[in-house]
Amino acid sequence: MADNCKMETALEILVGKWKPVILFHLFSSGTLRFSQLQKAIPDITKKMLTSQLRELEYHDIVHRQIYRQIPPKVEYSITEYGKGITPLIQALNDWGVAHVQHLNELYGEERSVESIEVNEDLALK
Repeated sequence: MADNCKMETALEILVGKWKPVILFHLFSSGTLRFSQLQKAIPDITKKMLTSQLRELEYHDIVHRQIYRQIPPKVEYSITEYGKGITPLIQALNDWGVAHVQHLNELYGEERSVESIEVNEDLALK
């Protein structure tokens, strides 16, 4: 039975804070340049974005297209193989939206996940 469970394999590809976010933006927008991804995800560092994109490229989820021109241009898109996880990424996003709504109904907007994170960030400063 354990041999059939490949959850760890799937999680290895998606683990981390940024890979699902990167994939969501690529699924939503199609092909994006590195700078466009950075603008779409302002809290990610260049180093982290590069690292996460390289890992996704290694797993054949993301395609990196280099245009030999001046200035150099690099674009990222989802591979045909990578499109297979589109329903998973969409489901995660949909669940996240529903979860925030659920917490708002339980605790009110002032006690939502976002406001708690903001308050924790402020408390750390």
